[in-house]
Amino acid sequence: MNIPNTSLPRIVIIGGGFAGIALAKALKKQAVQVVLLDKNNYHTFQPLLYQVATGGLEDGSIAYPLRKVIQEYDNFYFRLTNVREIDTQNQKINTEIGELAYDYLVLATGAKTNYFGNKEIERNSMAMKNIPQALNIRSLILENFEQAVLTNDIAERESLINFVLVGGGPTGVELAGALAEMKKAILQKDYPDLDISKMHINLIQSGDRILNTMSEKSSIAAEKFLESLGVRIWKNVRVKNYNGRTVTTNSELTFEAATVIWTAGVQGALVHGLAPDSLIEKAERIRVNEFSQIKGYENLFAIGDVACMETADFPQGHPMMAQPALQQGKVLGENIVKLIQNKPMEAFEYCDKGSMATIGRNKAVVDLPKFHFDGVFAWFVWMFVHLFSLIGFKNKVIVFMSWVYNYIRFDRESRLIIRPYKKRSFTTFTSDEL
Repeated sequence: MNIPNTSLPRIVIIGGGFAGIALAKALKKQAVQVVLLDKNNYHTFQPLLYQVATGGLEDGSIAYPLRKVIQEYDNFYFRLTNVREIDTQNQKINTEIGELAYDYLVLATGAKTNYFGNKEIERNSMAMKNIPQALNIRSLILENFEQAVLTNDIAERESLINFVLVGGGPTGVELAGALAEMKKAILQKDYPDLDISKMHINLIQSGDRILNTMSEKSSIAAEKFLESLGVRIWKNVRVKNYNGRTVTTNSELTFEAATVIWTAGVQGALVHGLAPDSLIEKAERIRVNEFSQIKGYENLFAIGDVACMETADFPQGHPMMAQPALQQGKVLGENIVKLIQNKPMEAFEYCDKGSMATIGRNKAVVDLPKFHFDGVFAWFVWMFVHLFSLIGFKNKVIVFMSWVYNYIRFDRESRLIIRPYKKRSFTTFTSDEL
């Protein structure tokens, strides 16, 4: 990897997400060598992926170069690669570009979409965990509308302009609101030869309310906002399968849709090599103690979505959100330095600063530790928090100007098919072919 040999302790960070960046910043003035590894050369601001998918923002406005994050830090190095395996016995990692020894290793690999073992849903639906996937969704949506104006088959046309979003969490709710606003103000102008009233946006939630990780007040308000935009909400419905054409559920309810976006669950993005008893099998998360140390290891750590720190307040680990990841990264940076200096480490305590979701223009819900509010003021709070959290002044300016333009013009000018997405065609296999 051409990483210089050093007498300083070498800390290897796998993952340049919220947790990895927070850790790198916490180590920037310390007497250590830091090597940051990621399969992309940029950090993605995931909370705004849905706006890339629906043409509200360009992908570059929510991405930031990882090398720029660390370019002014001494003894920091970045390598673009996939990590294949961890060799804990010899304290080294195996990657696509070679091996690297470590003194301390931190897994901040984040999360991936959880299809709960259903391979057909995984094959035929769309996920939205990174920028390429968001661009695929944007292309597929627009390509389906282009195809809809060409077909004379009414059933096929309606299937092409129907959407099923599986999962009523923040991602599903925000995506449903964005699609509803496109239907209301944009698509009817772009496609005057289509009956846009036939476009249906279906949000399916397996539980009895959407946004079930937020307060009941916010859940009810979000549901009212979505219904006012024309979104159909189906609660206590579980999707059993999707073959590329038809969505089947645990009831008699079915949907004919060419676009199904799966936001129903996430699981940790693991790296091979850890002992089985340090892992939580179904969630694919890593068990860590109050210092973010991986169970069974002294110099291995995990932070962010991939880590599960079981506490009295969070028996299933902290929420897989940005705030726990940022806080864990900061505290771990301080603790690694203490560990090197043979000083006692500080236990991590999560400070819940609240949660929020936007449903569309002038519509959002915000839960703070002692307050809950919704509507226009919540929408402004949501915008301020997300602008403040973006990395890079240029990105902040671009996103802000895009939001101002979209608000004034009621438009989304990034609805471009930059790279066409070809969905796998639906094929029925016989048992012999399988």
